[in-house]
Amino acid sequence: MHKVLALSPLLLLLAACSTDSHRQETSSAAPAKLAYPDAGRGDQEDDYHGTRVADPYRWLERVDDAQTRQWVTAENALAQPYLEGIPAREAIKKRLTELWNYERYDIPVKRGGHYFYSRNDGLQNQSVLYVADSLQAQPRVLLDPNTLSKDATVALGEIVPSPDGKVLAYSLSDGGTDWRTWHFREVATGRDLPDVLRFIKFADVAWTTDSRTVYYARYPLRADGSGDDTKQREVYWHKMGTSQDADERVFKVVDHPTRNPYPQVTDDGRYLVIWMYDGSQQTGLYYRTLGQDGAPSSEVVRLFDTFDADYALIGEIDDTFYVRTTKDAPNSQLIAVPATSAERKNWRVVIPESEYAMTEASLVGGRFYAQYLKDAYSMVRATDLNGRTLYDVKLPGFGQASGFAGDAKDSETFFAYTDFLTPTTISRLDVASGEVSVFRAPQVSIDTSAFTVEQVFYRSKDGTRVPMFIASKRGLVKNGQTPLMLYGYGGFNIAQQPTFSVPTMVWLEMGGAFAVANLRGGSEYGEAWHSAGTKLQKQNVFDDFIAAAQWLIDQKYTSTPKLAIRGRSNGGLLVGAALTQRPDLFGAALPAVGVLDMLRYHTPSANARQWSSDYGLSENAAEFQALYAYSPVHNVRAGTCYPPTLVTTADHDDRVVPWHSYKFTAQLQRAQACPNPVLLRVETRAGHGAGKPVWMQIEDFADQWAFLVKTLGMEERLAALAR
Repeated sequence: MHKVLALSPLLLLLAACSTDSHRQETSSAAPAKLAYPDAGRGDQEDDYHGTRVADPYRWLERVDDAQTRQWVTAENALAQPYLEGIPAREAIKKRLTELWNYERYDIPVKRGGHYFYSRNDGLQNQSVLYVADSLQAQPRVLLDPNTLSKDATVALGEIVPSPDGKVLAYSLSDGGTDWRTWHFREVATGRDLPDVLRFIKFADVAWTTDSRTVYYARYPLRADGSGDDTKQREVYWHKMGTSQDADERVFKVVDHPTRNPYPQVTDDGRYLVIWMYDGSQQTGLYYRTLGQDGAPSSEVVRLFDTFDADYALIGEIDDTFYVRTTKDAPNSQLIAVPATSAERKNWRVVIPESEYAMTEASLVGGRFYAQYLKDAYSMVRATDLNGRTLYDVKLPGFGQASGFAGDAKDSETFFAYTDFLTPTTISRLDVASGEVSVFRAPQVSIDTSAFTVEQVFYRSKDGTRVPMFIASKRGLVKNGQTPLMLYGYGGFNIAQQPTFSVPTMVWLEMGGAFAVANLRGGSEYGEAWHSAGTKLQKQNVFDDFIAAAQWLIDQKYTSTPKLAIRGRSNGGLLVGAALTQRPDLFGAALPAVGVLDMLRYHTPSANARQWSSDYGLSENAAEFQALYAYSPVHNVRAGTCYPPTLVTTADHDDRVVPWHSYKFTAQLQRAQACPNPVLLRVETRAGHGAGKPVWMQIEDFADQWAFLVKTLGMEERLAALAR
């Protein structure tokens, strides 16, 4: 008797289309090479320290020119029918839509007796902001971004309620741009005040304690009245009820070309603190004292001004600043310094460096909450103001915890927890007792017990031990035939921790495995781990990723024809570099919104130039050599058979500008020596990813997963699973 297997809804849907598709493929000739849109090659050539480097697609950097737009339109006209013609795509899209339809919440923010939090009922394109007078009270809608545009591409960015809870400062992003326009809404009436702040990116506003004024950082203006993000931000003071034109500038960087200020106001309202950012692990802390009216009452004091480590303000009590720093502590320590002087002799270590990396810390209700990573899992410890351990926060499992924000006098705080099989759950933490209670725990329409997650460790090229998570269906047979998606990032001191994802769950339902490699360049093991994947050592990141792929093949989790690699942003660079260095190793590649021209990545904006803390700059001879050696755009080789590649980007991405993807695609398509497809999919009315409406995310993942079904030969596997 044959055993009857229970099938997921997705497999039942895929079975019908997969069998016919397989018959068609087996009866047809080998696929022909696609006819790619013509991308004219210019004669641009640059001299880097005596090395002549051709840049034939420099014209694609002019993203708004008619010629570039025509080429992008032609690329979409090739990619879209190809992707939509894959029989499995509609079934994948249907299943993504079904699983995405679950209730989701963000971490509440408490101010003035009100709780502000976002909720999505499932398929709302943008989450709706609610306010409630207590955690048990019926919340009311304060702002619904879904009403702001027909295509739901106007998104709510950041929210900062005033200290008295009467006014909400909130930002909007239009069409995926990083530019934010800040508005102010009365909480009681839902009416917007006339105040509007523009020319802002990457920074919140900071209220003064009287709730009458805010500090903010904005870019200077161009002649046409737009914000100029090739320059550094400047800090301004805005009085509610006045025009932005009347705002007073209170701080400007005058002695360095790249440092950018971020304003904060301490809980007691005594200090305007200016966190100075000059790239990852290169920060400083300045301040100005404030008067009772919130106005600056002193000149700028440079508390930490060496820019030799990371210095992050955690809080201030009675003129003592509490600072998390990596100075002489690669895993971070928490120190107390007097406002009068941060000379080393005045430091008092509150929480010393430990064997685990302290990635975040906060001061809430007279407690410090130190967040640590242990092999990429979260641990959270509460201490008193002297650093004495009070309790460890009880987390639901081995995953990712975030949050723990609040004021110095709050009696409660909130945090989010997630892992590969657990949707983001929001919990309340009682500061005094450490008791954890669930605020909102979403329910998804899938039995996650059918899947399992393991953590493995492998050796990179230089012998470094690297962790990796692998999620799959239970009972995975290691015969090299499982389609596996390897994901990575490896940069900017950002750890890759377990997180729940609907697209990942659909991929697992399809019979695929999913692996996340914790590459150097992240924060998994502190600053030493981060710096080992930067500048002249950036190749370590790619070596770690390639070694992960080879280990998965050697251990028969998968094989080259079944192995896909995927990454976004800096992870798009990762995929581009791995793809060009080892095109023989992978069955498919999905580089998304990637940084791919490493010689010119820093040219569009001051923000991009700050990435040099990880990448270096081509203006530096030694760093040029390192960049040139791995820059994906410059390492595509004619006559090479590259694996099937789907490059994705967005025409409104002003963080990693889309010409990176344009130039890389043009190079790959021209060089491709076999019929494997190289496609470019460009989303319109979208940016780097934040605020992307649900409908657009579903379409995006349906395209990517369908591409993998076709290129990894999953039609036959899915049909077999359904039989």
